[in-house]
Amino acid sequence: DKEKLEIRKLDEPPSPEAVWDMIKYARNVIEEFRRAKHYKYILCLTLTPICELSLEKMGVVFEDSNVYMLHMMYQAMGVCLYMQDWEGALRYGQKIIKPYSKHYPSYSLNVASMWLKLGRLYMALENRTAGVKALKRAIAIMEVAHGKDHPYISEIKQELEDH
Repeated sequence: DKEKLEIRKLDEPPSPEAVWDMIKYARNVIEEFRRAKHYKYILCLTLTPICELSLEKMGVVFEDSNVYMLHMMYQAMGVCLYMQDWEGALRYGQKIIKPYSKHYPSYSLNVASMWLKLGRLYMALENRTAGVKALKRAIAIMEVAHGKDHPYISEIKQELEDH
């Protein structure tokens, strides 16, 4: 839990009140974001700047590995995917994967799902080497979690063959 709520190492650490204020801010902005997502495309134009501003504000106090930062990055990645901004989605995904791998168990489907998204984004952006590597990492986790004969795994292996 300590790692999940990691605070930036600053010359002058933030006061407990400043940390608590930032947690309240993070919770509020996440809740606002959830409500706004129901209005899809129109609000997507405003959701990316909201995410970026929120990440900037929270980033003063929180490390990128902090759960509130990760949640907002994940939301931002979702908006980018919805808007078909593949480069933006990839940038957020690349920031998310390392902390996910640290916070979740070794064979977590959350981690596998993120590797799968990254692999597909790399492939879409014609970076086959990175795409194959990411998809193979997703498969390795999914084989343990689902079993080697699961249809999802066959589907991903077929994607690799098709590219």
